[in-house]
Amino acid sequence: MVNVETEILIRRPREEVAEYAANPDNAPEWYDNIHSAQRLSAGPIDVGSKVAFTAKFMGRDLNYTYEFVEYVPGEKLVMRTAQGPFPMQTTYTWAEISGGTRMTLGNSGQPSGFSKLAGLLMPPMIRRATRKDLQKLKSILEGDAAL
Repeated sequence: MVNVETEILIRRPREEVAEYAANPDNAPEWYDNIHSAQRLSAGPIDVGSKVAFTAKFMGRDLNYTYEFVEYVPGEKLVMRTAQGPFPMQTTYTWAEISGGTRMTLGNSGQPSGFSKLAGLLMPPMIRRATRKDLQKLKSILEGDAAL
């Protein structure tokens, strides 16, 4: 079982951080490994929305679809994918704290088959990658190009 959680303080209002991070169109800008995101559902993001992502992980291109299974705007977003050798759930939470927003990014999943062995190596890799991604998100939102 892989279960990795990282967090960061972003010195911007919670609503702005959550709106930007929850928008899958922005994912390629702040996720280093995500190269594209395509909405498969019309309308605003909500429970049941689906998004196809193309990412690079461990030197391989991965195509996967996340379904939004829980969404409380400004508070929490849970996305889940079931296809492929490594079903994954990603959870974002946003909390208002003095000086800005604490964003938590969690990834959990249960690798199967060959991925089971890779699953032993994945937690430190995922932790490193998500820390880097959250740092990039922080830079984007706190920088001159902030919303």
